[in-house]
Amino acid sequence: MPYQWTSAPHSTPQTLRLWPHQSLPARGMAAFVLSTFTLICIPVIPLLGSPILWGMLPFTLAAVWGMYFALQRNHKSRLIEEELTLSDTTAQLRRTNPKGDVQEWDCERYWTQVTKYEDEGPVPHYVTLRGKGREVEIGAFLSEEERIALYDDLTRALVR
Repeated sequence: MPYQWTSAPHSTPQTLRLWPHQSLPARGMAAFVLSTFTLICIPVIPLLGSPILWGMLPFTLAAVWGMYFALQRNHKSRLIEEELTLSDTTAQLRRTNPKGDVQEWDCERYWTQVTKYEDEGPVPHYVTLRGKGREVEIGAFLSEEERIALYDDLTRALVR
């Protein structure tokens, strides 16, 4: 599960760390790009020594570069991290976006409300925290089942 409580359930402060699922590690990406290059080169091999090769080569390399570029961009967009800290009196959410900018929200813990929107949010089972006149999303990058479990965990943690 791509979120984890980093402290004991009854200790204070409690810290919840969330991150997107990383399904393709760096070695897997390298293997995929290499196998794509190998498979694209199979039809090019008979053209070795032919002037047609020079016409096909730029398109072959552009296809491999495009695949690599798309995978790198996807990896950079998954560099999101959220950290929720629940102390005795406050709830503080800190989100680090892929570009490195940080967004922060805090509220008195007693007034913090966890809300789950079944169908109304941008994703099913959209989870938000509300307090101090603001409503912020938490864990929107998680899967549907993970957001349901996150809502239950947050509800239990805020009641304590």
